[in-house]
Amino acid sequence: MNISKASRAIGITAGIAIFVAAVLLSTMGSTQSPVAKYTAPGSISVSVIAPAEQLGMAFAAVARHIKPAVVSVYSEKTVTIQSQGFPFAFPFGDDFFNQFFGQQPKLHSQPKEFRVPQSGMGSGMILDKQGYILTNYHVISNVDKIKVQLADKRSFDAKIIGVDPKTDVAIIKITGDVPNDLQIVELGNSDALEVGHLVMAVGAPFGLVQTVTSGIISAKGRSDVGIAAYEDFLQTDAPINPGNSGGPLVNMRGEVVGMNSAIATGGASFGGEGQSAGVGFAIPSNMIKAMLPTLIKGEEITRGMLGIVIQDLNKELADQFHLPDTKGALVSQVNKDSPAEKAGLKAGDVIVRLDGKEVRDTRQLRNLVAATAPGSGVKIDVIRDGKERTFSATIGKLTAETTTTSKPFGKAADQLAKLGLSVQTLTPELAMQFDLQGEKGVLISGVDLESPASMANLQVGDLIVEANREPIINVSDLQNALGKSPNRTLLLVKRNGASLFVVIQLK
Repeated sequence: MNISKASRAIGITAGIAIFVAAVLLSTMGSTQSPVAKYTAPGSISVSVIAPAEQLGMAFAAVARHIKPAVVSVYSEKTVTIQSQGFPFAFPFGDDFFNQFFGQQPKLHSQPKEFRVPQSGMGSGMILDKQGYILTNYHVISNVDKIKVQLADKRSFDAKIIGVDPKTDVAIIKITGDVPNDLQIVELGNSDALEVGHLVMAVGAPFGLVQTVTSGIISAKGRSDVGIAAYEDFLQTDAPINPGNSGGPLVNMRGEVVGMNSAIATGGASFGGEGQSAGVGFAIPSNMIKAMLPTLIKGEEITRGMLGIVIQDLNKELADQFHLPDTKGALVSQVNKDSPAEKAGLKAGDVIVRLDGKEVRDTRQLRNLVAATAPGSGVKIDVIRDGKERTFSATIGKLTAETTTTSKPFGKAADQLAKLGLSVQTLTPELAMQFDLQGEKGVLISGVDLESPASMANLQVGDLIVEANREPIINVSDLQNALGKSPNRTLLLVKRNGASLFVVIQLK
């Protein structure tokens, strides 16, 4: 081999070696510092997206199942309005108009009365093949005409069958020939729901029929919304808007667990006006199921009554009554000849269970009693003097708002001189002046501004009838009772015919 050939061979070999080394270094470098590679659309791992796809298919299945049983409810009524003459004003005034067209009669000088049609819209759900439909009372109240539109856009006239304004529930029915292919809903068990459970809402928000939204149960037992006399709302973040009222809230089995009724908005009050702010309320299905047989018959809902005045517990009251917590309903008054009096209940009892169902607060007790049929026998578990006792009562019939709730009160001081109170023994003249005939006790005749008594919300005209569980007949009785408890005192006062407990204490 000559030198030139040898040189070429060495050069080729060296080139190959350099190339191999470069490849090795490149491989080593890529192992230490991986470079992200472009992934083409559609190449996402099936195992990664499978749970999401499965959930999506579940939502789609529930929507397909429930939508055919959801209707849009259209209402119409005629309202009369008064106009102060012509219904509009010319933008530049009468003089500008007359300059071009001459002097014109004063068309807008005489007031006129107009009858104007007013329309509304909500939602509903078909209960059975006979055409009975569940909706909200506020959707169909005070209307002249009702129409329902099915999911397939067929429309039918409907009439009101039964209503219960106190829970905002109503039953309407398709009139005339009822189609034989109606799809119906299944009412589920709302008590089985837990906070966090997935739900879907169906209805016609803003007139957009057959709209489905989803969310979770965000709270249960909302009884302080203030839109119905008897409340036990489910709270959800599934978007609900005007037009959703009367539509179903369904679980992931496709069962109706609630009826969408109201929303809380960022700048509006409860009741369904404005836009959703992620807080919606639905009437639980179990509350509705208890009323359906009566409402479908067109009969009035009758509610139970115990004949007591109750108030919620706060920490001060719980401590005074030796209770472990603030659960329960404190009885502040037992009405004469009422089922509660006949059962042996007394003011100061704390009701903790009714027929085995735990009582959290006054509104829950009110709902439980109201839902019990008059004439039914119930067991009432109370805490009295730190011990639990059970009483048997026969529920009466509520003919008026005979069971009321007193508002809790704040902190106060302990003795008369430090309370900021002026008091005097009740006389016949004072009893007549303050409508307290037949009562005995000490009347509050003055409350100093910014005093402990004022902070406790005690008012002129309140009658103190008990202090530290002792009856009060005169001012001397009150002073003696206050002296026995220098740091904290429990008062029972009467106001506007109702009794309530107030805890007063020194800071």
